[in-house]
Amino acid sequence: QVQLAESGGGSVQAGGSLRLSCAYSGFTATGYCMGWLRQAPGKEREAVASLDSDGTTNYVYAVKDRFTVSQDNAKNTLYLQMNSLKPEDTAVYYCAIVLVPDAKYCRGSRRPDYNYWGHGTQVTVSS
Repeated sequence: QVQLAESGGGSVQAGGSLRLSCAYSGFTATGYCMGWLRQAPGKEREAVASLDSDGTTNYVYAVKDRFTVSQDNAKNTLYLQMNSLKPEDTAVYYCAIVLVPDAKYCRGSRRPDYNYWGHGTQVTVSS
């Protein structure tokens, strides 16, 4: 059974940094689309960053050049390094994954919806 567990959230002042971790387990598939998403109070959940099994990364414009997604395969952990944090980054952050036959299925309109989710970790940025 696929399991995801986020950690690393907290409270920080604007301009600060946090690193989120997502420990994953329960699958041996080599093809997957994986990502970080967030949901702020009263807002819809939005994709923040993704890292697919072939190493391709993508970021939403709002976090580009501030956030970096990475992975440690030996530790089965996905990371999100968040720098220059802004109050508008305040949200619950989730990691999610969907298993696919090959990373090419993660591209563009072919990208399937995530079907495994962590419970989320709160990030609060004060001004």
